Amino acid sequence: MMARRALATLALAICGLVAATAATAAGTDAERARFRQAYATAQQQGGDTWRAEAKGLESYVLFPYLEAAALEHDLRTLDRARADAYLARYPGLIPAADLRRDFLGELARRKDWTTFSAMYQPGLGDNLSCFALQAKLARNEPLVFESDMAALWKKPSLPNACDPVIAAAHDQGLLTADRLWSRIDVAASAGRGGTVASLAPWLPPTDAPAAQRIGQALNDPAGALRDASDWPDTPRHRQALTLALQRMARRQSTAADAAWQSLRSRFTLTEQQRDAVENALALFHATDFDESALERLAALPPGAQTDATREWRVRVALARQDWKAALTAIEALGESQKDDGEWRYFHALVLAKLGRQAEAQALYRAVAQEATYFGFLAADRIDAAYAICPSTMATDEAREAALLSDPGLDRAFELYAVGLQKLARREWTAALAGRDADTKRLAADLAFRKGWYDRAVFGLSSGDALRLYEQRFPLARQDGVVEQSSQAGIEAPWAYAIIRAESAWMSDARSAADARGLMQLLPGTAALVAKRNGLAWAGGGSLYEPATNIVLGTRYLAQMAARYNGAPWLASAAYNAGPNRVDQWVEARGTLEPDLFVASIPYKETREYVARVMAFAVIYDWRLTGNALSIASRMTPFGSTYALPGNGAVRKPVTCPAPAVAKPAPPTPPAVMEPEPAEASSAPAAQEPRQ
Repeated sequence: MMARRALATLALAICGLVAATAATAAGTDAERARFRQAYATAQQQGGDTWRAEAKGLESYVLFPYLEAAALEHDLRTLDRARADAYLARYPGLIPAADLRRDFLGELARRKDWTTFSAMYQPGLGDNLSCFALQAKLARNEPLVFESDMAALWKKPSLPNACDPVIAAAHDQGLLTADRLWSRIDVAASAGRGGTVASLAPWLPPTDAPAAQRIGQALNDPAGALRDASDWPDTPRHRQALTLALQRMARRQSTAADAAWQSLRSRFTLTEQQRDAVENALALFHATDFDESALERLAALPPGAQTDATREWRVRVALARQDWKAALTAIEALGESQKDDGEWRYFHALVLAKLGRQAEAQALYRAVAQEATYFGFLAADRIDAAYAICPSTMATDEAREAALLSDPGLDRAFELYAVGLQKLARREWTAALAGRDADTKRLAADLAFRKGWYDRAVFGLSSGDALRLYEQRFPLARQDGVVEQSSQAGIEAPWAYAIIRAESAWMSDARSAADARGLMQLLPGTAALVAKRNGLAWAGGGSLYEPATNIVLGTRYLAQMAARYNGAPWLASAAYNAGPNRVDQWVEARGTLEPDLFVASIPYKETREYVARVMAFAVIYDWRLTGNALSIASRMTPFGSTYALPGNGAVRKPVTCPAPAVAKPAPPTPPAVMEPEPAEASSAPAAQEPRQ
């Protein structure tokens, strides 16, 4: 009997190994449908119920994911034998690595340190590293700081699993004052006031108050500055004061300035600390556009200047339309900053405002060679064609076949086909790790042809690949962008541009603010849009369906546009930062020309977002029609109403000048809730209006 069971187990293991390593053919529609059903059953019920639904899928490339899903469901009751059997059948596969990690976490929860230690492997993250140290403590083995904790100690924050380990290290006398201060400094530099506060009580009584005040400076800078008049003038208290002033400057520059004037004579700050304070005060007075901002930035000593302060000196001067001050500020930029397209464009603009037309025209012509926001603005200034130089990829059938037969990429493409996009991206990343650039570009092109557009966007983001506009700016008409834009009363190129900037066509994108899907809508916002437009609403999960997301997203875009006289550029800013913020900026600086207004937006993310969307709208317009409306036509001045272009709208010609255009910057990733980047998440949410 036992022999028969052993043979059956061996046969099952062999079948599993064959399935993991030999199955590389693309799945059929029938296989994919059966997999989805079996996977749902495995996730929801665990056990072996899924096996009946998966009969015949044993050689399907995604079969290992089915058992892994069932085992993850059964984690609380899982025993080592079942876990080990799966790990032995599928060594090296992502679901096996996940199962090991999650089962180790479960063993730690059970405090089964014997089994944990037998299965543990280093390199699985700080959480499991600290559980491994807890296992060591459970064996009554002392900690060794250098081998056990030195690497962890350099981290500004650690998971809760590390708390018992740190407490044990303290009890064993390993946390000397020097070691405590070293981690406090790391945490303070990262703004982790909680870490500082947790370590302060372990310092000697003479040191603890200073550490507590560093923590207070980070957590409650206003309170720290109120109390600072009673602090002694010691090096650590100077550190706390510097941190409190920098933190307060970001929140309330005027209050920070008043505190600095009151306290500066009481504390003997180092030159570096004084520079840091003066830098923060000048920078955040600038982002608040205070009256003294320009003069403060210009008066900063060299040691207090940074790229940010030099840049904001230009922005404030432009917002004031003080062209001489703007020119001086541009000339004071760092050399690498001067090469940036933004500052070359504004250098030309300022020269033109000062009557130096020949110099301005030459600069505009140079910038207009670039297929970027500033390149398009420059082209409009001199009435030049837009410089867009498309390219195509050469076919290589042999290399394509080799890639398609790669087991990791095969799993990636199949996971995408069955709708498991997050897992698909993980397999994709693992399969292409260490591959050469040409191979990665070829894989990205294959993904594009299979409709997996976000892999093309991110995989073709440098060098000559930037000219692969078909792949980098997919039209994806099947999702109804053109039709829904028309029904919502907005332009399709703008809607396409928003999608491209928000999610880069990652339909399962989710931001830290819980914005979801292609157009990154918050569930609450989407529900209101649906109600306002008489549309069906099936809950937040429906926002991951492209068609639903686009229907609601285009209506929300139309709502934002209506708020700003139809202006796509202002509506884009509101889509990113929220309309209330944009209203504040318009009230403060609503007389500026659009390009100057965008340059004055205090939020770096929103500035870059508006520029990106406006440039993408030009490119998508060109892709849809062969030419493009001018970027200036979409950036209507304040007080003007934007009218949708009719059939006779004047469009800009698009040419490919010689020499080849300068290459635009690669896409900016959004904050999605996973390591995989997406391009710019921007649900309306609170942002720091800084730099």
